[in-house]
Order: sequence, then structure tokens, then C-alpha cells
Amino acid sequence: MPQKIVAGNWKMNGTQASLSEIQAIAETTQDIHCSAILCPPAHLLHSAARLPGQLAIGGQNCHHAPSGAFTGDISAEQLADCGAFYVIVGHSERREGYSESDSLVRAKAQAALKSGLTPIICLGESQEQRAAGKALEIVLAQLSGSLPDDPQVIIAYEPIWAIGTGLVPSVAEITEVHDALRAQLYAIFGAAGQDISILYGGSVKPSNAQEIFAITHVNGALVGGASLKAKDFLPIMRSLAES
Repeated sequence: MPQKIVAGNWKMNGTQASLSEIQAIAETTQDIHCSAILCPPAHLLHSAARLPGQLAIGGQNCHHAPSGAFTGDISAEQLADCGAFYVIVGHSERREGYSESDSLVRAKAQAALKSGLTPIICLGESQEQRAAGKALEIVLAQLSGSLPDDPQVIIAYEPIWAIGTGLVPSVAEITEVHDALRAQLYAIFGAAGQDISILYGGSVKPSNAQEIFAITHVNGALVGGASLKAKDFLPIMRSLAES
């Protein structure tokens, strides 16, 4: 069975003073029966990974090469060296803002696996693509192009138009995409594809988490802004644990 997972993506937010929020999340996770991952900015990884509790730490991106002349980048091996166990790859902000292709996302996922990290592979369509009736076509193409050969991955469906906007797809729209993703994962990996966790992301908050987690093949959430404060993140985790 897929694991129930809530992952928080802090993006470019947080300073050393924010470690108190991470600690508050970490201290409570041991009492909530779901897997919790937090992906703070790179300068907080080492400190966050050493806080007590059951909170796993992840990076927000990695380079596909293990080392080299790549100023400003960070490798999967370096993330693991900081204490990370996961890394987000292919987030729409990377795909759009940095022109990352499916093949590059796949290379990053492979690099993560080679370094002992579990990649969280993000997929999602734009508002224009959904309006044109191409949401499934786009998301399934991204899945096929971004997947490594190893099924030890997490998938996160994040419709671009719902990220940070307060807009959330309907239950029927989320169901359609998650059902299609599960079917394609099964077609690619066989029985192992049934065990891959598929997260939903895009304006997930305490007020809508319970409804989202009741949807078939939604195994958790990738949370943005609501993961910055323990008071917002922990109720989402509790909703998943109770689903």
C-alpha cells in the first residue's frame, strides 16, 4: 500500500530563526501517524536534519551531476551529506522559470536515487492547458518523460494554476488525474506501481485537507505556504492520518 505522506516545500523562505518552527513540527510528528517531510532552503538543511523527532528532511532541487563546475548548484550527494533523505525535482517553478525539461528532471531523479535520496517528482498543467482539455495529456507525458527506471519515487500532482493562488481543482478533476497517474504507474512498473505514493499539491490548507484526502489515489499532499507554520501544517498532517 502507498505510504501516507505530507511534504512541505518552504521554497525561498526561512532563516535561522525559522528553526523554531521546524522544531515545533518535528516534535509533534511522532504523535501523528503519517510520514512527514519538510524541504527547507539549503542553508537550513543541516540544522533541521539534526532536530529531534520523526520529521524527515528533503532538498528542493538538485543538480544531475555528482560534482563539478556548476556555480550555485547543489548535488544530490551534498544534500544527503547534510542529512536529507528526499529531494523535490521538476517543480513547476523549476520547469517554467528555468526551462527544465522532462529529460533533465529524469536525470535529477536518477542522481537522487544514486545518492540514496527519494525523489519527489512534480507534474502539473497550466490553466491554458486545462482549458484546452489537455490536462491529462500533459501530466501523463510529464510522468513518462520524468520517471527513472526505479519505482522508489514519490509523485506529486500540482496543477500550476492552483499553486499559491487559493484555487483548488474540483474533486472530480483531482480524481481524474490521480486515477490516470495510478493506472500509468501500474502500466510502467506493474505491482510496484501500486505502492508509489501520489501526492496532491496546490493551495492545500487545513480547511480543505480532509476533503482532498478522501479522494481515491490521493496518498498525501505537497504543501507550500501552509507548511511554513506548525499551526497550519500539523492540522493537515492530522487530516491525512485520520483519512
